[in-house]
Amino acid sequence: MRGDPRLYQLLDELHIEYAYYPHPAVPTVEEAAKYWKDLDATHCKNLFFRNHKGNRHYLVVLDHRQALNIRDLEQRLKQGKLTFASPQRLMKYLGLTPGSVSPFGLINDVDKHVHLFLDERLKESETISFHPCINTASLVIKYTDFIRFLDHCGNSREYIRMYD
Repeated sequence: MRGDPRLYQLLDELHIEYAYYPHPAVPTVEEAAKYWKDLDATHCKNLFFRNHKGNRHYLVVLDHRQALNIRDLEQRLKQGKLTFASPQRLMKYLGLTPGSVSPFGLINDVDKHVHLFLDERLKESETISFHPCINTASLVIKYTDFIRFLDHCGNSREYIRMYD
């Protein structure tokens, strides 16, 4: 299976069942959507930001169909000016490369530096999908198992309303 072997080991240790779906490399949500059409899950857009000082980093997770206005996001998060984090920061904090951003990268954040903002509508999902730390596959897991995974990782998180 493609992706980080440590992720699969952790999912097995946590008794989290997953369905694995390989596909060609998909660096954008729009391209990935072509391969998700037969998967019954909420597919997510995962965006990695930094604050203007560069000392705080945020992973924002929302439904892939949700439009995102960064300026609106800044106001909702109340974290000041946000910019996309560099590939170097993405590698440093989540061990990921651009196009492979996923909450599963939290396995690499041993210092629990990254704060998660989750769209509150994700709570309505039965199953949810993410890349397994590489953009050539998708994993589908139960939403309740996703929360167990996040609890295990221990990063701070909060739900926000990403829509009006």
